[in-house]
Amino acid sequence: MEFITEYGLFLAKTATFVIAVMIIVGVLAGLGGRVRKHTRGELEITHLNEIIDDMVNALHGEMLTPSEQKQLKKQKKKEAKASKKAPSEKKRVFLLDFKGDMKASAATNLREEITAVLSQANDKDEIVVRLESAGGMVHSYGLASSQLDRIKKKGIPLTVCVDKVAASGGYMMACVADKILAAPFSILGSIGVVAQLPNFNRLLKKHDVDVELHTAGEHKRTLTMFGENTDEGREKFVEDLEDTHELFKDFVSQHRDSVDINAIATGDIWLGTRAKELSLVDELMTSDEYIVELSADANIYEVKYAHHKTLPEKVGLAAESSADRLLLRWWNRLSAKRFS
Repeated sequence: MEFITEYGLFLAKTATFVIAVMIIVGVLAGLGGRVRKHTRGELEITHLNEIIDDMVNALHGEMLTPSEQKQLKKQKKKEAKASKKAPSEKKRVFLLDFKGDMKASAATNLREEITAVLSQANDKDEIVVRLESAGGMVHSYGLASSQLDRIKKKGIPLTVCVDKVAASGGYMMACVADKILAAPFSILGSIGVVAQLPNFNRLLKKHDVDVELHTAGEHKRTLTMFGENTDEGREKFVEDLEDTHELFKDFVSQHRDSVDINAIATGDIWLGTRAKELSLVDELMTSDEYIVELSADANIYEVKYAHHKTLPEKVGLAAESSADRLLLRWWNRLSAKRFS
């Protein structure tokens, strides 16, 4: 009985809280839409040379005597003044990140970052993309690859760094680059196409459930989840997969003419060391190593496009967090009473 009372009080509190939050979100929804309508997001630019120099100087400074530290500070001040007066002749490197999911959702930000960078970069600069993706939907990664191809069409050197994985659609993106760098144990390849779907037709028949599917066009639907699939439909489905695979192979061959496409387009994956032997990558190197190496002779700018969260989104996240804490507090109180 005590448990039911406690649970009833908890539900009442939670219901009151949720209703209050819904009212607030409803009121703020319009306001949030008006406030953010003209600001979808913004670019965040970080000059990485300064961060690298700060780390190097911090470690170096700790190993010097107090007098040597004073001399180092004076020297750095002089160098800073001189660099402000003299125009920089260093080339510029623009660093972008792409972390892919099944739908290549990060392509939304990537397109904004590339648009911004292309407005400033020239053929003396370089664009570096740190890429991590195990692939996903064909059309989504096709679009993401096309975004990188915009860089190539402008004649700007493009380097892709793979620290962990660039497989399937991820490799489709990577192969667009002029140069691919990969960590020795990163995963590359999987140049193949896969598709699967369950079929519940026999289960539905067992329970006397009929499914009607009407199409206009011979191949409008080949395989279905609920209807009875035919050999003709399966044959067409496989034919479409093979056609997509051929297009994938042609795309890789076009951008990596050094590879033996028939040897690598088997759907297999390789670690970085083996991938280099097969010409899937150009050098074995982590992105950190490459960036530090570039920083000696280039100004490196990390470019990120960040979407603004609307006011209702912020309130919703706060409400979700508060509800979780309320539920946890109630459960802890109940557990203490039951097990003490």
